[in-house]
Parts: sequence; C-alpha cells; structure tokens
Amino acid sequence: MLSLMQSEVRKQNGVYYTPEGVAASLVRWAVRHPTDRMLDPSCGDGRFLALHRESTGVEQDSYALPKATAGAPWATIHRGDFFTWAERTNQRFDCAAGNPPFIRYQRWTGDIRQRALALCSRHGANFSSLSSSWAPFLVATSTLLKKGGRMAFVVPAEIGHATYAVPLLEYFAGNFSVVLVIAIQDRVFSGLSEDCWLLYADGFGGSTDHIRLTQRQSFCYDPQVPQDFERVSLTDWRHWRSRLRPFLLPGAIRSFYRELADGPTTVRLGDVARVGIGYVTGANSFFHLRPSEAERAGIPQRFLHPSVRNGGTLPRAAVTHATVRAWLNQDKPVLLLRIGDGQTLPSAVVRHLQTSEATQAKQAYKCRMRDPWYVVPDVHVPDAFLAYMSGHEVAFVANSAKCVCTNSVHTVRLNNGVSVEALRRGWSSSLARLSCEVEGHPLGGGLLKLEPREAANLVLPNVRKAELRPLRLLDEGTEIMRQWRHYGQRT
Repeated sequence: MLSLMQSEVRKQNGVYYTPEGVAASLVRWAVRHPTDRMLDPSCGDGRFLALHRESTGVEQDSYALPKATAGAPWATIHRGDFFTWAERTNQRFDCAAGNPPFIRYQRWTGDIRQRALALCSRHGANFSSLSSSWAPFLVATSTLLKKGGRMAFVVPAEIGHATYAVPLLEYFAGNFSVVLVIAIQDRVFSGLSEDCWLLYADGFGGSTDHIRLTQRQSFCYDPQVPQDFERVSLTDWRHWRSRLRPFLLPGAIRSFYRELADGPTTVRLGDVARVGIGYVTGANSFFHLRPSEAERAGIPQRFLHPSVRNGGTLPRAAVTHATVRAWLNQDKPVLLLRIGDGQTLPSAVVRHLQTSEATQAKQAYKCRMRDPWYVVPDVHVPDAFLAYMSGHEVAFVANSAKCVCTNSVHTVRLNNGVSVEALRRGWSSSLARLSCEVEGHPLGGGLLKLEPREAANLVLPNVRKAELRPLRLLDEGTEIMRQWRHYGQRT
C-alpha cells in the first residue's frame, strides 16, 4: 500500500493508473505491427509498455520506475521531465499510447510549464497559461511521431468543453487524417470523480475537416477502433464555441435548440445583462462580521453591508429584507466591513483594524497587494445573483434586499430595459434549463459549473416577444445532459 506521502506526490503529479482493459485497447489501436516503435510519454508503472515489446517510456516518478522496469524489462525507460527529453531526442516513433498526467494550471507552474508551452507554440499549438498539463503533453508527443503515425490516449472529459482544449483539437485536426474522441458516460477510474474520455488519432502529417465522436455508456476492452461515430465538422464544432459537449445530445434536440437560440423569440443572457463575479476580500473571516461582533466592536451601520457569502445561502426566488433579517437573527457572519477609499474612519473602526485578527488578515496575499489593505475593491449591488455551482438546476435569484456578494456567487446587472421579473419568468422555462446544461460544464460529483462567459451565452425566451412554453424535447435534452454529469447518482 502506498504511504500517504507517496499518494500525495502522485496526486500532485497527476498520476492515476489506467484500468487494464482500457490500456490494452489503446495499445491495440495504436500498434499495427510487432516491429512498431511505441512511446508512452508518462509511463508510470509501465502497464502500457508491458503490452508491446518495442516500447520506450519516460517517467519522472521515482516510486513508479522500479515497477515499470520489472513489468516491462525489454522497454527503454528514460527518467526525468518529458518535455526536456522531447526537445533533445532525435528518436521518432510509429505510435504512442498512454495516460498523460492531469495537473491543473494552478499547480503546473515554473520552468517545466514554460518549456512545454514554448515547445507546443513552435509547432503551431498556442496554449494559454491556464492550460492543464495533459493537452501540451499530447501535442509534444505527436511531434515525435513518424509520418503516418498514430496516438491513443486517455484524456479528461474536459476535452469536450474546456477552452484550453481548443488549441489541442485544432492542432490535431490540422496534423492528423483521423481524429476520434470516445465519450464515456460511466467513470473510467472508479476512485476518481473526474470523467475521462479517449482520444485516437491516425495519419500524422495529414489533416481533416471533421472530428469523429463516439459515445459509450461504459468502456470494456475493444480490439477495434470504434467505427460508429458522428462526423462533427470543424465548422459546426466552432459554431458551438468549439465544444464537443453539445454533441452528446441527439441531433434532433441539438438542432431544435440551435434553431431557438438563433431565432427571434430568444435572447442570450449576455444581451440583456452583464454577468460577473463578486468581490474578493482576501480574508473572509475578518471582513465578514456577525451582528454580535459588530455590536461589541461598536462599528457603525454605515460601514456594514449585508452580503451573500456563497450559493448555498441563496433562497429559491429572491433575497428579501426578510431573508437578511433571518440571517441577522441567527447571528450569521454576513455583514461585510465595507470601507471606502479615503473615507474618514471613526475610532471604533480604527480599533478594529488594529486587532490581532486584523494584523493576521493584513498578511494575506490579496490584502498585502492593496493600499489601503482594508478597502475591499469591486463591491457592487447587483440586480440578481446567479449560482456558480449547482446540482439539479441553476438558481437565478432576485436581489430585492440590495445585498452584495463574494466571488462564490455570480452577479447579474441588467441592461436594455429588461426587468428581473421578466428574466425570472424566462429562467423557469425548459429552454433555460437545457441551456444551462449545454453552455455550462460538469465539475464532478454531479455538479454543474457556470463561468461568467458561459453564463453570458445562456439562451432564454424573450418574454417581450413570445412566451415559450415547456417543450418535451428540451426537457429530454436536459435529462440526458444531467446523466452525463452524474447528477443524482451515487459517487
């Protein structure tokens, strides 16, 4: 059994070992002849290398190397950073297969990331600094293929919706004759909440004008590359904001949704409102006071503003004055210490800013970067709130009490003369529910996440032109998308 330290190191390095049936399928897809040279750029314990005699692996995890060597004694295994090795090697391979490390951009930092992004850029794939590690891994791997080479890899389901996956798919379409994505609904890794799909590419040096998409409920060993697929033209894919996720819907539902989205009886949320994030204090426990704490400190009411701390506190329809009174009666820490820049401070506020809690808060990164440190920027009173992460459906909540909110909740400020009441009527429609599923993306654990740019693309009935009644086809689409994000299923 792995020690806790070993487990944590592997988690930080994005290490999750591939089920045997999946590994065997990918190697079978990639290798065509016994003499084919196969590369696994992140070989881990060597389970891919063990399936083919002519194998080369690269691995930086010192715990995994002995297992890889024991499992595939015939393989050549290089220890160290793959991107450094890829830049220096003159070797070229007939095929590649594996499971690249999945490290999110927050932890994938430093020289290795810069070297990886620079390598990819030289080959025409321009990733932003927000890219997770696996996407540049695949581009770098492809540069080591011989003409006509093939790749077969496990990839995160984020390939279906993440912005940083767009340069990857554009690159693959421009450099392979065949690009196939296999979307798998059930979890490939039983102990991992992250959904995984498969990516197969063939004919390195060629190009294609479409992406093949195959759907599977679950995945078992398959010796053949799937031949049942939908041809997603690059033009159509780009129309859907370069996302494959909408193509999980049946064509009839997808076409109907698109017809409505492009028609005169609907609007995009971004056309009638500005969606943003709430403020960032840098030290929430200091800047949010309970009524009892504010009273003991003698802080005047004009320096206190009721705030929505997170989406879990949002009521169903509206944050009203009664809602706020209930929070205050329960002595919840919902009073934001709101101090304006240059505002004259009474002695009670000055004393509060000199407490030991204030000294500690002042050292937080966001506070250190502000001058003065105690003035929280970007505090606005929105017209409504939008849940950032949701279960069954996304909450759109009117701000009748004129509260502010943290960045755990989205702010909605209306324009073009649209009222909150009109927007709420549209929000209850079948179209809006499906649109949240199509434009948002799964987070894991059954949750749906909406970034501000995704929320701006939400399609709503234009209640000033036509009332759109619930439609069965749209409800069916919503249920399909909820199944793909595992809502209501036991994890």
